[in-house]
Amino acid sequence: MQDQTVGRADLRGDCERCFGLCCVALPFTASADFALDKQAGKPCPNLRGDHRCGIHAELRQKGFSGCTVYDCFGAGQKVSQVTFGGADWRTGSREDARRMFDVFPVVRQLHELLWYLAEALDLDAARPIRADLRRALDRTDELTRQTPDELAELDVPAHRQEVNALLLKTSELARAGIRGRKKDRRGADLMGARLKGADLRGASLRGAYLIAADLTGADLRGADLIGADLRDADLTDADLTGAIFLTQPQLNAARGSAGTRLPGSVTRPVHWTTRL
Repeated sequence: MQDQTVGRADLRGDCERCFGLCCVALPFTASADFALDKQAGKPCPNLRGDHRCGIHAELRQKGFSGCTVYDCFGAGQKVSQVTFGGADWRTGSREDARRMFDVFPVVRQLHELLWYLAEALDLDAARPIRADLRRALDRTDELTRQTPDELAELDVPAHRQEVNALLLKTSELARAGIRGRKKDRRGADLMGARLKGADLRGASLRGAYLIAADLTGADLRGADLIGADLRDADLTDADLTGAIFLTQPQLNAARGSAGTRLPGSVTRPVHWTTRL
């Protein structure tokens, strides 16, 4: 689709136009993903004065692998440059900074929905509901452009529920044309599952727990992976061609190889081919 108002190119993080919001607004707990505890609204000790990460090239080695799998879907620059008009939280009032930190997670959720809707609009199979998808995309984009006070009061779960109904219809339409048995594994607990070489063509894996699952050589062509937890899942030589609603953060959290086949909407994570 060439005429949609928001495309996936608009929904990629641009750290040059953000004030390091993900490094300040969000909390994290000392774990395998983060080397220390950090409260929401408190700057990460690795954040420099120019809003850049001081250990960006060594995040995994320094114990901050959680940072490498995070993606704001462009919400950082939206909040920084649009919602707050380029005002830096470092130079504004404490109250303005607090409002910025509160709004950022809200806009991030909306931008993730925009990503899915933009992808749905690009699918030929979604033609029967394309008008509904376009209206949902325009409405979601409109919500991201509200004032800070309006965003703080927004009922995101209610809006997400409306959008998810359309995304589910999109999934059903897209997977209907895939030959073979289309497994329904929505929300399934597949942690550590041995799925090497499994035929999962057109499967619904929406919200499935695939943590540390062995998907080596698995056929995931056309599978619906929205919300699937792929942390430490082994996608070595797996085929994800045409997989729908797969995001870069999901891939970044997984393991893979040069032989893993991916849809064009995502890129191969650097750590898949780089030995740490």
